Amino acid sequence: RELSWHDEWRARSHDLQGKPVERARNGILRQPQYLPVITKRARMYLHYIVDRVEARDLPMELALVPLVESMLNPFAASPSRAAGLWRIMPRTGKSLALEQNWWYDGRKDIRTSTRAALDYLESLNKRFDGDWMLTLAAYNAGKGRVAKAQRSNARAGKPTDYWSLRLPLETRTYVPKIIA
Repeated sequence: RELSWHDEWRARSHDLQGKPVERARNGILRQPQYLPVITKRARMYLHYIVDRVEARDLPMELALVPLVESMLNPFAASPSRAAGLWRIMPRTGKSLALEQNWWYDGRKDIRTSTRAALDYLESLNKRFDGDWMLTLAAYNAGKGRVAKAQRSNARAGKPTDYWSLRLPLETRTYVPKIIA
């Protein structure tokens, strides 16, 4: 039987309950306001995101990306100018045909940004041969950075999976946060 996206994700996630995921889980639990805030915001946005993820037959865990990116805040912005629930960078938003001007920013539009983020995740997943860990790392750090780390490891005869790559600290903690 061929594995579905969901089976593949769960098969890989089963082996990921190590220290990085444990640290991420403990970090979440140490923030007493995290779950109440997320629960309140989830009532407004999570159903729509789950519906869109499900409609594309993607791993349901992808619906958790906005929790890690923005705590489900559609007006979230980072110092690097990433914005919206999915915290999409301006340049990435333009490449995904998200309108951005003084009046409207498609990165902050729930429907438009969700469509664009899921399109982007699907394209990254194709680029990384169906590996969702590498896909999420590329969503966070950029596909060029992840591909460069893979090439470096391959030249050195090392594994090229997410857990073996030298990536920025933020990216090394990103996937464990989603799993946690």
